[in-house]
Amino acid sequence: MVDWPIPTNQRELRGFLGLTGYYRRFVANYGKIAAPLTSLLRKGGFQWTGKATEAFEALKTAMSTAPVLALPDFGKPFVVECDASGEGIGAVLMQEGRPVAYMSKALSSQSRQLSTYEREMLAILHAVTKWRPYLIGQRFTIRTDQRSLPYFMEQRVHTPAQQRWVTKLLGYDYELVYKKGIENRAADALSRQPDTSELASFSAPAFPISSDMWGTNAEDHTMEELESEFKDRFTNFKP
Repeated sequence: MVDWPIPTNQRELRGFLGLTGYYRRFVANYGKIAAPLTSLLRKGGFQWTGKATEAFEALKTAMSTAPVLALPDFGKPFVVECDASGEGIGAVLMQEGRPVAYMSKALSSQSRQLSTYEREMLAILHAVTKWRPYLIGQRFTIRTDQRSLPYFMEQRVHTPAQQRWVTKLLGYDYELVYKKGIENRAADALSRQPDTSELASFSAPAFPISSDMWGTNAEDHTMEELESEFKDRFTNFKP
């Protein structure tokens, strides 16, 4: 949440506002704080300004601090809301309607080829595994907008993937319930969070002797002749 990138279009902004608006009852003066952002949702009105940046940072701070973000109470039941999109997965760990923790993860190219059913199940497995210290040993609820998943444990296991799912969920006391996608805005926004990962730097071992060897070869006429002969043969090669 703290590292959420600045939205670059209205679609990304709607996702962020969908998440923050889901918990607006815990944010004092939410409407006033979010006003510079909601004004950008008008048709042709997306022009990012300094006021928009201030509102964006204020909402991120609100979402990641009290009273919105709550400390876990192990005497109360936990709820895990999950969602998966074509780009990533997202989940929220909650108690009494308040978030305790967020999770978002970009899907690999291989995982993006999975069916919607499988991606939704992947989101559940990642969330349960990540928050195992909170969930193990007590009953909790998993909410998903995939209508068929609540009947998962009642189905016959046919594929190796389903066998792995069953194995990873063994030992947990949970209930899978269906929640309409339109009501699952928090997890949905996290699953669609823009992927800003990039290769900022690259490191590799360097050995001084390598530079010396290349320098020596460059001054060696015998090596120059062998390199020239090799190039000629490669160029004129016919299969």
